[in-house]
Amino acid sequence: MVHHHHRRRGLQASNHCTIRRRGTTPSLLQVFLLILCLWLPLLDNGGLVLACGPGRGGGRRPGLRKLTPLVFKQHVPNVSENTLPASGISEGRVSRHDSRFRDLVPNYNADIIFKDEEGTGADRLMTQRCKEKLNTLAISVMNQWPGVKLRVTEGWDEEGKHATDSLHYEGRAVDVTTSDRDRSKYGMLARLAVEAGFDWVYYESRSHIHCSVKSESSSAAKSGGCFPGRSLVRTADGSSKRLDQVQLGERIAALDSHGDIVYSEVIAFLDRSFAERRQFVQLTTESGRVLTLTPAHLVPVEGRSTVFAGRVQPGDKILVSDPVNENEVQHRLRWDKVIDNRLVLEEGIYAPLTTEGTVLVDDVVASCYAFVDNQELAHFAFLPYRMWSAVRTFFERRLLEAEDLRYTDVRQDSRTGQEGILGYASFLYWISSYVTPSRMLYQ
Repeated sequence: MVHHHHRRRGLQASNHCTIRRRGTTPSLLQVFLLILCLWLPLLDNGGLVLACGPGRGGGRRPGLRKLTPLVFKQHVPNVSENTLPASGISEGRVSRHDSRFRDLVPNYNADIIFKDEEGTGADRLMTQRCKEKLNTLAISVMNQWPGVKLRVTEGWDEEGKHATDSLHYEGRAVDVTTSDRDRSKYGMLARLAVEAGFDWVYYESRSHIHCSVKSESSSAAKSGGCFPGRSLVRTADGSSKRLDQVQLGERIAALDSHGDIVYSEVIAFLDRSFAERRQFVQLTTESGRVLTLTPAHLVPVEGRSTVFAGRVQPGDKILVSDPVNENEVQHRLRWDKVIDNRLVLEEGIYAPLTTEGTVLVDDVVASCYAFVDNQELAHFAFLPYRMWSAVRTFFERRLLEAEDLRYTDVRQDSRTGQEGILGYASFLYWISSYVTPSRMLYQ
């Protein structure tokens, strides 16, 4: 079959093609130095930051910062609770018979008083993220007011006492006071909750502070960069195919380093789960293109290099393709303005890795990578995996002398292959979380 390449018109300027990789191919030694040493000494804000040091500033003690109490009815951040910058959308109630109930953990911290008026221990149940933030807040309260403890009046709700989409039903929200119930402290308590890392804090009532967190599934380290299974990609014959039907070895539309649309081999799935539900960002453009992907996923944006999908705003322009006609393999690329971004809940997660490190999903250009805000660096870090994949393919095809035997096991059923995060990708995520400056990571 002849594969057509169609050069993108008017988009060859260096400030437009943000996926392009510069320079010569790095040596194998450089690659392993990158992976094992990964940017150890980096200049950040004028100071030397050591990856294994005590934090930013190379051991310098940060200056004390004056904390400002929240005022009544103020919330931080200043957006709705169920939006991406805050705690995100509700993923549905969790009952004791729900499979997600096992994700709730009890909090037996002796420094926290749980009201537990129901007598069921429900107020002690919460997600792991919520537990961590609550424990941090408890320490802050004791430091701020010696002899005073944190008090939880509402935690996980199994009795339907809150609004329909309340995060209390998922163990992602708590209502807190101080043990002495001194209302004059509540404004500062709310500020301490913000400092403790809660994703949304609301001075909701004169009698308590409401705090909530993002879902475990929306964690960048867990979700990385994925697309829902219903998303469409184009194959080499010009037809469309759902991502949950794509298999290893297939060639799908991608953008190469010269800005051309090519058909690149799928060499792995960085993450894949057939039935898991996660929160995605849905970007809608003026022409009606809709790209759905996780917030930590990289997307080329005009004039801004690659950007985390969660940071793409209405007015930004993303790169879309228009087929010359419905059955044509050739495409033309253009920038299209984003008019809406919203959170949605989708089932099935798929993160195909192509040899080019890019992919066209629903006729929109996206990176194959996530978590680290640098397309070139991410593609460089995956060079050993691409090399190993190429070598494995060569020898398997030579030795077995049979067509496509490398993919026989996965082509039998698209739902019987690897599930979960690819081991190599998981290793890189782990390394990056320790040695990469936080400004480069999706928070």
